[in-house]
Amino acid sequence: MQPTDIRNPSYFHKVVDCQWACPAHTPVPEYIRLIAAGRYTDAYMVNWRSNVFPGILGRTCDRPCEPACRRGRVEERNTEKPEPVAICRLKRVASDLKDDVRALLPGRPSRSNGRRIACIGAGPASLTVARDLAPLGYEVVVYDGDPKAGGFMRTQVPRFRLPEEVIDEEVGYVLDMGVEFRGGERVDSLKAVLAEGYDAVFVGTGAPRGRDLQIPGRFEAGAHIHIGIDWLASVSFGHVDRVGRRVIVLGGGNTAMDCCRSAKRLGGEDVKVIVRSGFEEMKASPWEKEDAMHEGIPILNYLVPKSFEHEDGRLVAMTFEKVKAVYDDTGRRTLVPTGERDARFECDEVLIAVGQENAFPWIERDIGVQFDRWGLPVLDPATMQATLPSVFFGGDAAFGPKNIIWAVAHGHEAAVSIHKFCEGESLDERPDPLSSLVSQKMGIHEWSYDNDISGDRRYTVPWAAAEKALRSIKVEVELGFDASTAYKEAERCLNCDVQTVFTREQCIECDACVDICPMDCITFTADGDEADLRGRLNAPSTRPEQALYVSDALKTGRVMVKDEDVCLHCGLCAERCPTGAWDMQKFLFEMTHAGRRGSPDTTERSAA
Repeated sequence: MQPTDIRNPSYFHKVVDCQWACPAHTPVPEYIRLIAAGRYTDAYMVNWRSNVFPGILGRTCDRPCEPACRRGRVEERNTEKPEPVAICRLKRVASDLKDDVRALLPGRPSRSNGRRIACIGAGPASLTVARDLAPLGYEVVVYDGDPKAGGFMRTQVPRFRLPEEVIDEEVGYVLDMGVEFRGGERVDSLKAVLAEGYDAVFVGTGAPRGRDLQIPGRFEAGAHIHIGIDWLASVSFGHVDRVGRRVIVLGGGNTAMDCCRSAKRLGGEDVKVIVRSGFEEMKASPWEKEDAMHEGIPILNYLVPKSFEHEDGRLVAMTFEKVKAVYDDTGRRTLVPTGERDARFECDEVLIAVGQENAFPWIERDIGVQFDRWGLPVLDPATMQATLPSVFFGGDAAFGPKNIIWAVAHGHEAAVSIHKFCEGESLDERPDPLSSLVSQKMGIHEWSYDNDISGDRRYTVPWAAAEKALRSIKVEVELGFDASTAYKEAERCLNCDVQTVFTREQCIECDACVDICPMDCITFTADGDEADLRGRLNAPSTRPEQALYVSDALKTGRVMVKDEDVCLHCGLCAERCPTGAWDMQKFLFEMTHAGRRGSPDTTERSAA
C-alpha cells in the first residue's frame, strides 16, 4: 500500500467518526472536552459556529453522529447493547449551562457591502444563510408567512420537545445581526421577488405539504381527518387545543411520533400508531419510537389502510388489510396480504403522517428555474444553485424532508455559493476546510487531555414526571443532564480527534506499542495490497470503510499498519514508545463558511 498521507485533512477527519457523520461537521470531541471542564460557554460557541442552533438541536437533532460513535463499536465486544456517547444531549448541556453569549456573537456590520439577498422561508436553512452573510455586510431580508421566524422548528416540533423560549433565543441571535425579518408576508411570486432587484435569492421554504390518503370515506369523514404537519402547526399556534378520545395516527416517521404524543396530551385516551411496514423499517428515529411507547402509545405494524368508516359524517372507525413482508432473491421487499380477516379499530379522529412533499406553486415555470419529475428543483448538489443562476435552494425545499442539521449544512454551502456568486467567483471552487494538528504532549507520560477510558454505561436523561408531562402540551419532557451527570457522560468520549501520529524515522521496531495496545490495533508486517494487509492484522478488520494507517518501509522492510476502526485513542502506544515514534496530536477540523479565511483559532478552543 501507499503510505498514508496524514497531511490530507480528510484522512483524520474520517477517523473522527461523529464529526464525519455530522452534516455540519461539528467538532464533537472538542466541545465535549470543554463540557467536562465546565467551560459551557466555550462549548456552546464551538457548536454555534458550525450548527447555529445548539439549544434547538440538543433537543431535536436526528443524531447521525451517534450511530457513528466509536464508543458503540468498542463496547460491542463486551456488552449486549453497545451505546454511543449521548452527543446530542451533551450539546443541550452546553446550551442550558452557558453564560450570556451575546458579546461573543457577530454584531450588526458597520456598513453594507451594497448587496441585497432575499431568503424565502424563515426556517433553519434560511436563517443559516442569513447568519453567514449578514456579518459580511450583506443586507439580508427574510420572508415568511408566519408572524415569527423559525419555520418548522417553531410550527411542527411540539413544545414538549422544544420550548418556545429556546427557539426565540437562538433565532434572535441571527435576527439581531441586522437581518430584516418580514413576518406575516407570504411570497406568492418568485418573479415578483426577483423584480425587487435582489442580487441573489435563497429558497428555504421546507416541504410544507403533507401527503394525503385517498381511500373510501376520506371525503365523507373529512372533518375528523387531519394532515399531520398541518395539525401540528394548528396545535403550535393554539388553534387546536383538544382532540377526540380515540385517535389513530397513520405513518411511521418522526412526524407521526410527534402527532401521537401531542394527541395524548390534548385529551386522547386511546392513541395508537398504525404503520404498513415492520417496526424496524419505520423511518422514525429509534429514540422517537421509544419515547412514544414509553408514554403508553402502541405501534401496530403491517396494516394497510383500506377505508374510513363513518356514520352521518362522523368518523367511527378505520379498516385495515393485514399484510406481511416477502423478499425476493435481490432482497427487495413486497407487502402481500396474509388472507386474514381485516382489522378494524374504532376512532374519533385520524392524523395522517405518511410523508411530506414540496410545493412550489409560487415559482413561475417561465423564469428559468427547472424542476424534476418529482417536483424538486434541479440543483447542483455541491453549490445548491438552481438552473436560474441567482437562485439557490436548501433544506427540505432542496432535496425533500430531512432534519434541521441537514438544513443548516445546506445553508452554509448556499451562503458560500451566494458570496462567490456576488463576488463573480467560480462556485465550483469550494473553500478548503480549516485544520490543524497539534501535539498534546506535556511530559513523558502526560497529555493535555484526559486519556483515561471510562467504563461507565451511557447515562439516561431524566424525564419530567408522567402525570405532569402528559397533562400539558407545553411541559418539556426531557429535563437534560445536570452538571455532574454531564461530566460523567462527557468522560465516556474517547477523544477520537486526538490522533495517534507515527514518525517512521524514530521507530526502532521494538513492538512495545503492539504489546501495550488494548485493542490490538497495531501490526508490524510485510507490505502488501490493502485486502492482503487487512487479512494479516493482529485483530480482525471488520469495517473496511475505515482506513488503515500505513507507514513507509521501516529499517527491516516491514511497515506499521494501524486499523483506525476501534482505536481507543488512549495514548498507551505513545506512553510506552521509548523513542517517541508515537505522539498524540489533536486534530481540529472546521468547514470554511462564507467569507472566512485563515486558520482555526485554537486558543479559545484549546483542550481541557
